[in-house]
Amino acid sequence: MRPIGPNTIGLTATVPVEVLLAAGATPLDLNNVFITSEDPTALVAEAEHRGFPINCCAWIKGIYATVRRLGIRRVIGVAQGDCSNTHALMEVLASEGIEVIDFNYPYPKDTCVLAAAIDGLAARLGTTRGAAEARREHLAGVRRTLAGIDRLTWQDDKVAGEENHLWLVGSSDFGGNVADYAGRAEAFLEEARAREPLVSRYRLGYLGIPPICSGLYAFLEDLDARVVFNEFQRQFSMPTESADLIEQYAAYTYPYGTDGRIEDIRRAVGERRLDGLVHYVQSFCFRHIQDRLLREAVDVPIVTLEFDRPLPLDGRSRTRLEAFVEMLDT
Repeated sequence: MRPIGPNTIGLTATVPVEVLLAAGATPLDLNNVFITSEDPTALVAEAEHRGFPINCCAWIKGIYATVRRLGIRRVIGVAQGDCSNTHALMEVLASEGIEVIDFNYPYPKDTCVLAAAIDGLAARLGTTRGAAEARREHLAGVRRTLAGIDRLTWQDDKVAGEENHLWLVGSSDFGGNVADYAGRAEAFLEEARAREPLVSRYRLGYLGIPPICSGLYAFLEDLDARVVFNEFQRQFSMPTESADLIEQYAAYTYPYGTDGRIEDIRRAVGERRLDGLVHYVQSFCFRHIQDRLLREAVDVPIVTLEFDRPLPLDGRSRTRLEAFVEMLDT
């Protein structure tokens, strides 16, 4: 796990990271640390041992155990716009002496309320929205690099689906070091540009939160199907050119309703020439209910996968994916 400094602030979900950087804090996406740890299943078990229920989202349990393992003293929790379970998680962390900082996205979306939330976060961390705007401009270069990696995925077919996933999902906290992350991303972009194009029969989109299971992207590629659109991961990278922070985080589709998501997905289906969509849903997550809305809104085949714990892709899911890809031929 990543070393933790005195200015580290853990994140339960993507927040306006520019505010943290303006305040001299080091953002740490607890989801990324949990899922890339040596044994994420042990972190889930640790949380259950400490009283978290079995029928509760494994991401919540993994975040809790990660905070304890790393000795993190400050956490920004996003309940409205992410997960209602975060309310209870923050109460538990506060009871254990962790400083809990709330950040909530407005629902329904309202730019005035969003501006007030960002200003409130800035005040809590001892900075201003103006200072955060300066950091936003500083991040423009690395965000353009990430957009370039994404274009190489679907326009030039030179970046694999899992590579795309890893680079875009990492933009939630830039690995805690923007300069280092930006340098590595630029080096990857240059290396990928020199590759020969990847060849696959089917082009897929991945919808939903990043997968808790491992091996999904590689298995799809074994079926001659490559993911060229990672919905939420791309949103984490803030792909839309924006005039300011408010516009940027209002365009961010993840924390709001399905209308913005559907518009984004439909655009990707046409632009990226997608043959089908894989919708990942986490067990015990409200987003599973939205599967119906997504299916009704798009005109390409969708397969829905549900996982609970951080384990390799199981046999049942492999069989369903095989049948799905075979169906794309009909």
